[in-house]
Amino acid sequence: MPDQECLICSMEESDPESRVFADDLWAAEVAPGFEVPGWFFLRTRRHAEKLTGLDGAETETFGRHAHDLVSAVERVTGSPAVYLLSFGENYRHFHALVAARGDQVPAGTRGWGLIGLLPEGRDLPAAQALAGKVRTAYEEILRGRERAGGRVSGPKSG
Repeated sequence: MPDQECLICSMEESDPESRVFADDLWAAEVAPGFEVPGWFFLRTRRHAEKLTGLDGAETETFGRHAHDLVSAVERVTGSPAVYLLSFGENYRHFHALVAARGDQVPAGTRGWGLIGLLPEGRDLPAAQALAGKVRTAYEEILRGRERAGGRVSGPKSG
């Protein structure tokens, strides 16, 4: 049962329109309060605090999920940069923000400064519409790996 005081745990009940994928260990979706188109939280499904709190299976699968999610976001948005950020202070439940950075973002706001765009960038309908496209691209990436003979566990639709 998710910890109701934990924002990341509460995402287990997220709107299916916001979800890119969910498997037994990981999920990725538009996060409440962070509804910027092209921004997704990649999170553990169980309450694991910090990167060092991941178990063996989570540790072994994190890189593949991060790679595939970043690839799908990059493919859909065409962004010149897709960031993978993890702070772990405000929300200790392990998660990483995957954030597309478009060409329109001024040079002084790139890198860590991208977080400053959150207040003006929130747009839930646009974020959910993009999540659907990223979901499709993510599933295509998995199917491509399966056809190539790679072993992957497919996502469960949220």
